Amino acid sequence: MTQVIDADAASEAIRSAELRAGMVDKLKKNGEIRSASIEAVMRKVRRELFAPEATLAEVYAPFTAVITKRDDEGNAVSSVSAPQVQAAMLEDAGIEPGMRVAEFGSGGANAAMLAELVGPDGLVVTADVDPEITDRAARFLPQAGYPQVKVVTIDAETGMADFGPFDVIMVTFGAWDVPPAWRDQLVEGGRLVVPLRLLGLGRTITFVKHGDSLVSTSVRHFGFVPAQGSGAHRGMRLELRGGQITFGLDDEFPVDTKALGLALSTPRSEVWSGARIGRTEPLATVQMRLATALRGFCWISVTDEVDREVIDLRGKKSAVATIETDGSFAYVLTRAADEDSEVEFGVHAYGPSAEELAARVAEELCTWNRDYRGAAGPAFQVDPAGTPEEQLPDGLVIDKAHSRITISWP
Repeated sequence: MTQVIDADAASEAIRSAELRAGMVDKLKKNGEIRSASIEAVMRKVRRELFAPEATLAEVYAPFTAVITKRDDEGNAVSSVSAPQVQAAMLEDAGIEPGMRVAEFGSGGANAAMLAELVGPDGLVVTADVDPEITDRAARFLPQAGYPQVKVVTIDAETGMADFGPFDVIMVTFGAWDVPPAWRDQLVEGGRLVVPLRLLGLGRTITFVKHGDSLVSTSVRHFGFVPAQGSGAHRGMRLELRGGQITFGLDDEFPVDTKALGLALSTPRSEVWSGARIGRTEPLATVQMRLATALRGFCWISVTDEVDREVIDLRGKKSAVATIETDGSFAYVLTRAADEDSEVEFGVHAYGPSAEELAARVAEELCTWNRDYRGAAGPAFQVDPAGTPEEQLPDGLVIDKAHSRITISWP
């Protein structure tokens, strides 16, 4: 019998293999892929099978996610995460053959790699609150050769006790809190890998379970689409001048919007701190340091219509900022330093306590520059809500609905 070969399909398969190999090589060079097991699964799993709406070039772009669903306002609500992010999270999870793994936030491609890692004696359950997303995963996984992966439509807040306990729980959406189910359904010593929003900053953190506590072992600066369902969280937004200027906070803050608007009419206080950062140096540590030191830490964003004589972000659309209860506010900006490779941090402040606020922010920038620049950054610990202060480590405690999260600087 004569076998008919689809030339287009064969050509696409060859092109897919070439792009996949190039993607893995770049991630190895960049340091995201460190182990032979992660390299093997990323060379094997065909990502295009889980994002048929994208081109091969888009699917195998190492540092870019593929958006697979948007809401009515155009915001991304589901995606196939960037290969860079998937590789780093898989490395941090420490998955071994025979493990039981839960994934909250289902796209399909990551679950396929998890199935490869746990092997025939392990278990992978992937879940999402959106039936449209789980329907996709339930179709794509068997087609890609992974019928053993269980797909569940459920709110992540409740966990999946029927399939637990788990050695690893991996969350692939931006969470604002850590529900009790995620801790309770982990084995002792098990790992939770979760993109967690803290003080308005997103950090993807790997935690290890020690009794009732989750203790961080690694922290990465990756962003994710926000949680849906009962775990969804909307922060506080304050708009001035018809939306030309917006302050975004992670939580409610006792400030008078009218006073904040009046602060724009006060003289600007400007301080240059002397603290520097390399033009390509990550901002993650300095941002987290300011977030933990300044009670009203937030983001300020502006539209193209804003008058630069009022707010001057030096050509940028947003910057880290802080607000005070009296309506004063300040934001951080940079200017060229003596060395071409570095910039200097400065502060613009407005309102009745502008001078004091600008000096305080500048001092915190100097503290970061002196004590934490180039360091690993803080450690994180998650404990149940209601845990007494004396049982928590030293540091800033953030109280959320289900948990108390401590940020500790070394």
